[in-house]
This record gives sequence, C-alpha cells and structure tokens, in this order.
Amino acid sequence: MQALSLLQHYAQQAQSQLSADIWHYLHADAGSGQQSLANVQGWQSLKLYPRPLATLKHPHTRCELFGERWAHPIMLAPVAYQKLFHTDGEVGTAVACNAQQGQMLVSSLASQPLADIIAQAQQPLWFQLYWQGDRPRTLALLQTALAVGYSVVVFTVDAPVKQAVMDLPAGIAAVNLSQPLSPKAIGPGQSLVFDGWMSQAPDWDDVAWLREQCTVPFLLKGLMHVDDAIQAAGLGCDGLVISNHGGRVLDTTPTVAEVLPAIAHAVGGQCKLIVDSGIRSGQDVFKAVALGADAVCIGRPYIWGLAAEGAMGVAKVIRTLRDELEMTMALTGVANLKALRQVSLF
Repeated sequence: MQALSLLQHYAQQAQSQLSADIWHYLHADAGSGQQSLANVQGWQSLKLYPRPLATLKHPHTRCELFGERWAHPIMLAPVAYQKLFHTDGEVGTAVACNAQQGQMLVSSLASQPLADIIAQAQQPLWFQLYWQGDRPRTLALLQTALAVGYSVVVFTVDAPVKQAVMDLPAGIAAVNLSQPLSPKAIGPGQSLVFDGWMSQAPDWDDVAWLREQCTVPFLLKGLMHVDDAIQAAGLGCDGLVISNHGGRVLDTTPTVAEVLPAIAHAVGGQCKLIVDSGIRSGQDVFKAVALGADAVCIGRPYIWGLAAEGAMGVAKVIRTLRDELEMTMALTGVANLKALRQVSLF
C-alpha cells in the first residue's frame, strides 16, 4: 500500500472501532472545522521537481537534534489520553517509536504514568508540557518529567482557552497531574474566557522563567507569527514547533506551510524548527524539510494506526511515511536531509 491509502485504511478502521464520541474528540476542529482540511491542502498544493537521473551517494534519512540521532525526521506529536483509542495507550506508541528508531512527544495529559512510558520505550523521550495555571504547579510537573529521564521539554502555548472536550470514560484520566486544572471561579457579569481561563494562561515572562528552570533543551510549541518566533529565540529557546494545533484551537489561521519559510528565514538558525498540522504523507515530510524544518510531527495518522492495530499500527504508519519520504528523495535526486533543505518547491 502507498502511504495515503494505508492511512485511509487505518482511518476507516479506527472510525469503525471507536465510539462516535471518541472519534469526534479525535477529529474535532475549531470554528467551522475547515482548518484541518486547509492544513492538509497547504502541503499538498506544493509541487516537486523530479530529478530521476541524479546519482545518489550513500543516501539516508538520518536526523540529529540536541545530540539525539534518529533514523528519520518523523516524530510523534503529543496526543492526550491515548488509552481512549487502544489499551496499548502511550506505552504502545512508545514501543513503536523505539522499533522505528524515531522520537515521541509524551503529552502532559497522558493516560499512563510518565515513568512507565519511558521505561517501555527503552530510550529517552520528549515531554510536552502544558501550563498548570501557576508557576508552582507547572514546575512540579516539569520536575516529575525530568526526574524520570525525559530529555527535551516542549512547552505548548497555543491552547490557553479551554474548549469543549468529551467526558472521559471510567479508567481514563490524566494520571500524571496532581489535580486537573479547572477554570477560575468568576462572578456575575465576568467573562469565562477573559476572567476565567485567560487569567490562568502563561505569558512571555512565564516563558522566560520556565526556560531558566529547565535543565534540558526547551522548545515552544504553537507559534505561527514571525515576531513571536524571533522573541522566543531571543529568550534562549532551543527550538520551536510551528503549529496551529492541527486546527483544533483557532479557525482560519494560515497553514504551517505558508508561514514556515518566513519563520525559518527570521530565526536564521538560532534555534531548531519542527512542524506539525496536516502532515499526511512522506511527501509532506519532504516538503516541510525543504521549507526549513529540521523534523516533522504527525498526530492523527499514528492515532489511526494505534486504534486499528495498537503498537503495530503505529509502527506501520511511521515505516510507511518513511518509505514514501525515501521514494520522494530518490525521485527528486536528494541524498540526505542536508541536501533536501536546498530543494526548491513550486
């Protein structure tokens, strides 16, 4: 099977096996629901030049970030409550990640203990950190992750406003949080958004403080504006994850494919760049690296695999995308990721 057909197969299988409310939770979008489709089309609209007669010397897809070397640049984005989708949960995803010689971001809202996930992975993993309403609670969660061996911290900043989520079934919870964050109590005439959730959201001073507390590489996830990228680099962030949260937070944003080149030019190599939102094939991975990304995260596709076949399904999704990345590199005359960053798209 080609990558797209495999993903479609797994999506269909996942939908048939998951309850309607869990499937809706996985695919819920902000606003009119058009952003996730726009994200996918943003990558697909970019065209490739074939270079079939090029001689490739020692071709490979190896990727190195922060002293870690992986076989490919396809990372697994943080997805909450993975036991919703399969009993293997985050542990199964971590095992698949290790089997495919890649890297995984474990969500603050993981449904299995952080220590268990990293133990089963048998490799250092990255931790995705959500702000916990104040500095002490956030620091406690950060220290928990660092204590059990997470090697990089990715601080998600683009979801400060709580949006509707499903009621979790019995036995599924954010087990690594001491207490789930609840909205601040508001009085008559006050705004649930401005006086409630936003009063608990982080700002740039909190980012600077958190950067100082973190003893491992520290990335910000969810930036889409050039000025924000420049400010983050200036604060000493080691990397950025350019993302619109898969279209789940704010509708009608630009696609990541549209903003990535300008951000890559603006930060000028000061920090590493990772992207997510809309990646559905190895060709999309190729295009993201050509536009300036150092690595690429996938989200919903590997969850389709997890729901369909557990850890084995996740491994198959990763392997299939890597196969298509290699095929695209071969047909465009690109031997490695360094050379890929010199490719022009149209």
